[in-house]
Amino acid sequence: MTVSNDPLVQFQHVQKSYDGEVLVVKDLNLDVERGEFLTMLGPSGSGKTTCLMMLAGFEPATHGEIYLAGKPINKVAPHKRGIGMVFQNYALFPHMSVEENLAFPLQVRNMSRSDQEDRVKKALDMVQLGDFGKRRPAQLSGGQQQRVAVARALVFDPDLVLMDEPLGALDKNLREQMQYEIKHIHERLGVTVVYVTHDQSEALTMSNRIAVFNDGVIQQLAPPADLYERPENAFVAQFIGENNRLAGTVRELNGEHCAVETVDGSIVHALAVNVTKPGESCTLSLRPERVITNPEPGSVNNNFQANVVELIYLGDHIRARMSLCGNDEFIVKVPNSAGKSALQEGASAPIGWLEEDCRALAM
Repeated sequence: MTVSNDPLVQFQHVQKSYDGEVLVVKDLNLDVERGEFLTMLGPSGSGKTTCLMMLAGFEPATHGEIYLAGKPINKVAPHKRGIGMVFQNYALFPHMSVEENLAFPLQVRNMSRSDQEDRVKKALDMVQLGDFGKRRPAQLSGGQQQRVAVARALVFDPDLVLMDEPLGALDKNLREQMQYEIKHIHERLGVTVVYVTHDQSEALTMSNRIAVFNDGVIQQLAPPADLYERPENAFVAQFIGENNRLAGTVRELNGEHCAVETVDGSIVHALAVNVTKPGESCTLSLRPERVITNPEPGSVNNNFQANVVELIYLGDHIRARMSLCGNDEFIVKVPNSAGKSALQEGASAPIGWLEEDCRALAM
């Protein structure tokens, strides 16, 4: 991989419209650093896959320029961009063996037979399929086929690999296993990966940075921990991980701190993230695992009596649905450390949370 401090990929004021009127991607400016694993995350129709297809060359940009290694590529044919691709449906040639599938991108690059054999062997060993080279794709499981697709994308040693929902067709356990395998391959090789998914847990597991898309715009670009702990708006807070939302109005604002009145008249103390003045409507964002049941006196500055509506046993924790602050769907995750919970359905329970764990976000 070429050593450089410059970004490997740059989107500069890129827009995309399919009908000449509605912009699917709106003025995208994004740098992808060399060697990083960047995930484009968002709901269906948010523009993430369109960005990947423009980078791959399968869709033209309506406006703006895309650069690869400092060179404009808008007019470069897809097969001349030197980019590896992994698709959800694997896109393997069914009439070819695994070895022949992997050798194909090497053949079109006119590599010698000995170099092809050496690279194919290394790629198969990398994905732990060294003994499967003679098989056809139909003779492999879904997970094995996806490993072959990953190996084929990497076999010609590209600087950049694009992955479009590559694990979407796999069952839950296999999908989680493949997340770690792809993550470890990336760490070993140092190749740059741009990954598209709508699965937020997948993005949190694998990425160095995540670009959260909605309505054709990046809502926030940050490392996984920053996105989860410090969402910048209500959409990101709701889309990344589970999140309690309380509607309210800012009553007091003091620098980074504020007091918010919820719809039932309760006062919640929170961090003022992007609210600017008293009287402003806002959404309070609070993670279920940050809520404390039976808090020690004086340990938290938000204390409430909540009504326990429902308890669901989930093994490592108990999911409690409560009613408080005008919200009947308030979720609390209670660690199952003692094998049981002191909470009871239909009963009242004291709960609380720290001010710094609750974020006031403009609506």
